[in-house]
Amino acid sequence: MTEIAEEIVKRKKPRLFSKAWFEMLINNEATSGLVMIFAMIIAIVCANTAAREPVHNFLQTTITLGVGEQMFPRSIEWWVNDILMVFFFLQVGLELKREMKEGFLSDIRQVFVPCIAALGGICCPAIIYAIINNGAPEYMHGWAIPTATDIAFAVCVLMLVGKHVPQAAKIFLLAIAIFDDLGAIIIIALFYNQGVYLSLLGYACIATFALYLLNKIQVTYFLPYLLLGVVLWFCFLNGGIHTTIAGVVVAMAYPMRVDGERESPLNKLMKVLKPWVDFFILPVFAFASAGLYFGGVTVHTFTHTLTLGIIFGLFLGKQIGIFLTTWALIKMKIASFPKAVTMLDLYGVAVVAGIGFTMALFVGKLALPGEVNQQEIRLGVICGSVISALWGAVVFHYGRRWKEWFVTKVLKKENKPL
Repeated sequence: MTEIAEEIVKRKKPRLFSKAWFEMLINNEATSGLVMIFAMIIAIVCANTAAREPVHNFLQTTITLGVGEQMFPRSIEWWVNDILMVFFFLQVGLELKREMKEGFLSDIRQVFVPCIAALGGICCPAIIYAIINNGAPEYMHGWAIPTATDIAFAVCVLMLVGKHVPQAAKIFLLAIAIFDDLGAIIIIALFYNQGVYLSLLGYACIATFALYLLNKIQVTYFLPYLLLGVVLWFCFLNGGIHTTIAGVVVAMAYPMRVDGERESPLNKLMKVLKPWVDFFILPVFAFASAGLYFGGVTVHTFTHTLTLGIIFGLFLGKQIGIFLTTWALIKMKIASFPKAVTMLDLYGVAVVAGIGFTMALFVGKLALPGEVNQQEIRLGVICGSVISALWGAVVFHYGRRWKEWFVTKVLKKENKPL
């Protein structure tokens, strides 16, 4: 996130089709967001054409992997969720560690406001979802679905209306996303485990200690971490903890700095991992998860409490939680913002944070597994995210003009920032 923030601030434009241009394109969150949007569109097209059945059969094709007697005959969709997404969470964990060591989270003075804003953006959607599904206890376990922000999509929207968005507002969104990712990891670890087996978790603790020792002796070769990560993954898979947490544990063990090396091993690993995650793993997950079949969408699907809980949680819950908590901190003079950032910009960031596509779909599969409710979950996540994206774009593109006109022409005052 720090590198993204620095790139936003610098705003350098390299020569078209140069090596630096391609590097900037690959490292740009907006590019990965556009790729995922394309993957989502392809998934929806396939789900509503003659390709629907072949794609479904392909995703359910069994692939068997393993060693000796430990064989895992699982569908391709399962491998995507429990193997590929582990590497996504490995990247998330690496980003979090970098921020805690040398980035945004290393300065406690910069942590407080986005932390409280992110907490409001997690709690408020969950409360709205719970209120809407109060009469349907079988859906209450999905309260965490609308709590997550998809940072790639959110930044993509901001980049598309970039000239209307202050740089400080973009960095504030990135800061909220850091805590949002941390919140998602904690929620998955605490609330979406299944029948914990202490014996296997004991072996997981041994593997974690071995990772700690690798860190202490400053091993930078990734293969030992990967092998111990596989052991950790196996223990979590059979021990009741979701396998994606293994990626986070390995990330936290990998060294940020080692003696005698100028470049950070962690940063080097992230440079290798990021293109694979952004342009392969997440698009594949989006394709496998976003195939909304419109033939199965009825009025009942739209009015289903599960669908409405997700839509209102993402669109209203996120903006209310983030905006009100930040506004309250500013009014109580606990926090201050750069002069270039107005309340309108702050509101726009809160709206865009309601784009919860990738992580929301993933949490939906954990919270309510099986195909019974996936249609409602997909509809809710896609509608809530699209509405948030469109309204956020309107707020940033036209909001400032409307406010300037209203203040100067109607109120006859100066348009003052925060």
